[in-house]
Amino acid sequence: MRLNVTVNGEARQADDVWEGESLLYVLRERLGLPGSKNACEQGECGSCTVYLDDVPVCSCLVAAGQAEGRVVRTVEGLAEGDGFDRVQQSFLDSGAVQCGFCTPGLIVAAHDLLNRVPDPSDEEIREALAGNLCRCTGYEKILDAVRMAAVR
Repeated sequence: MRLNVTVNGEARQADDVWEGESLLYVLRERLGLPGSKNACEQGECGSCTVYLDDVPVCSCLVAAGQAEGRVVRTVEGLAEGDGFDRVQQSFLDSGAVQCGFCTPGLIVAAHDLLNRVPDPSDEEIREALAGNLCRCTGYEKILDAVRMAAVR
């Protein structure tokens, strides 16, 4: 099938897509957007989180056919012009990026939280990020990054 989807504000097409192929695979392999990571392929780790029609989803669990005609925003699409958005910059400034595998999903989850709750409590931050697993940190720098982004 031909998949027609708007990704990061741009109409995109992918040909020869199997309807059951994951949206994650289409984004990374067919559309050349490697930001979202493939870690568990079961929706458990959050590394592949993207917005689908402004709702955060694990793109590894979304069949490509379900994205037909819809709007996807990836971690690459959060950037403002040539610079980073406030969440991306805060992750860099606070040292929350280590190996980087979990970072895209955490950034999308934090971005979504701050859109809904501009000044979240630590409990709200922890709840919002609960679906994202990081194997490198103790999460403190990640929490610092979200707090920093909230202030910005």
